[in-house]
Amino acid sequence: MTTYFDAPGPHNTAETLRLAVARAHQLDIKHIVVATCSGRTAQQLLDCGRQVIAVTHHVGFSAPGVDEMPAQVRAQLQENGVRVLTTTHLFGNVERGICNRFGGVMAGGIISATLRMFGQGVKVCFEIATMALDAGLIPYGEEVVAIGGTGQGADTAVVIKPAHGNDFLATELLELICKPRRP
Repeated sequence: MTTYFDAPGPHNTAETLRLAVARAHQLDIKHIVVATCSGRTAQQLLDCGRQVIAVTHHVGFSAPGVDEMPAQVRAQLQENGVRVLTTTHLFGNVERGICNRFGGVMAGGIISATLRMFGQGVKVCFEIATMALDAGLIPYGEEVVAIGGTGQGADTAVVIKPAHGNDFLATELLELICKPRRP
């Protein structure tokens, strides 16, 4: 049963995390991949009983050379067993740089826009699950719970079986746990 929130946003974080963790336990899913910039959303999963992989914005996302996750938060997450991934975004790679400089749209932009039709959080879930798989932080061929959001916090959770970025279209969205009703 999918839970639909009236509006997107961080006010849905607690319920999104509760639903995601409960579903991971029901399905015996061992890995939860969560989008987090500051680390606050990942901190709320420290006692969830699952391996947490926190995927951040890449360094330079908000401003050149800036890492949005404070070093002490990163250290605290890692000390508590959270694997933190900070790397180039799957859909925001070199293609975006070319489009920003010369205009136009490339495949990553089209995929992003298509997934956003289901909501920003759904797009984020696809992206972070693939990024975590490509980094070797989750096992290939297994279902994971992915948690994303619209802006800050979390408002979307899915059960997904990601494929590597070089075979992205083989990704399987298995369940929508929760999401905003309107994208």
